[in-house]
Amino acid sequence: MTKRKSKGAYMISAVAEMYEIHPQTLRLYEREGLLKPSRTEGNTRLYSEEDLEQLETILSLTRDLGVNLAGVEIILNMREKMGEMQAQIQEFVATLNRELVAHSGRPPATDERTCLIPVVNARSRR
Repeated sequence: MTKRKSKGAYMISAVAEMYEIHPQTLRLYEREGLLKPSRTEGNTRLYSEEDLEQLETILSLTRDLGVNLAGVEIILNMREKMGEMQAQIQEFVATLNRELVAHSGRPPATDERTCLIPVVNARSRR
């Protein structure tokens, strides 16, 4: 559902038009805590690339999968926690590999098939 071509910030009217939704829907998503656009000094909402990615996820869940907003909130929170856990696991594996190198004197394996613990980066699979 990627519909954007440039980087930057987008006003609510542009985002609503790009995704064929009413601006009130975007305001609702913000009130529910699902989107957190930044604000200008004049209090205008500005949606970043990350906000648009989040919106695409929300729209996919609601439009394509029929998930209600309470379910969307749960799914988004779980995805965030899973990302944090993945980062912790990657740090643990890196620490473990450093310790193994320090104790064995050999460089760590770079081939996933020969690694002690292969780590899959969930973010790169999107």
